[in-house]
Amino acid sequence: FDLDGTLLPMDMEQFTKAYFGLLAKKLAPLGYEPEKLIQSIWTGTAAMVKNDGTKPNEQAFWDKFCEIYGEKAIKDLPYFDAYYREDFDKVQASCGFSPLAKKVVDSLKERGYRVALATNPIFPSIATEKRIAWAGLSPSDFEMFTTYENSRFCKPNLNYYKDILAKLGKAEQAKELFPHVTMADGYSESDRLISFTAGWSDAQQLERAKKAITYVRDHHGNGQKVAIVAHAAFNTFLCHHIMGLDPDA
Repeated sequence: FDLDGTLLPMDMEQFTKAYFGLLAKKLAPLGYEPEKLIQSIWTGTAAMVKNDGTKPNEQAFWDKFCEIYGEKAIKDLPYFDAYYREDFDKVQASCGFSPLAKKVVDSLKERGYRVALATNPIFPSIATEKRIAWAGLSPSDFEMFTTYENSRFCKPNLNYYKDILAKLGKAEQAKELFPHVTMADGYSESDRLISFTAGWSDAQQLERAKKAITYVRDHHGNGQKVAIVAHAAFNTFLCHHIMGLDPDA
């Protein structure tokens, strides 16, 4: 599953505004000018997205951030940590909540599926654990979840997904991961992986998504295992139709 905008409903613009606003307020007394701070965080985030796998995302971020602020950034790390402990929960007000999130996760686990949280690993573990809690879930609900400490790639790099599958003991399946594949001949073997996106403004994408749902339902019904990598709220839409869940329940 993805987290932001999937298990945890949110308007990314509102979330980002609240997140940066509180962080800038926290660090202003230390001499961090808000505009420069925010731009520097985006620069550090870009370094994580471009990470070639030679270092953890955490190091990629702080290496870039320290290029801008020097050793001061390292000395101020306790204040960044304090922000996540003491202030980050206030950002929850910018997010929504769906009781369906836990229902879907629990339903899949009851059916024997292994559930991982593939949220873009640009946040420290504490921030990810808090957002999981905002969604009404616990870190223990997932076999694993990605953070900037335990990841060396980011979305949309395919190596990010390959690393997850490898950590789940599915290295062979990782070799079959390709972007935007909805359905293809030959996908009858067990443990095949379908990766697709849903562009709801695009009728063709919606039709492809429906075909993917039919494919997964048919093969799941035959006792075959199908790994699914979907983006955004399409995760829950997919689970409604495959598992017969009532979205209004």
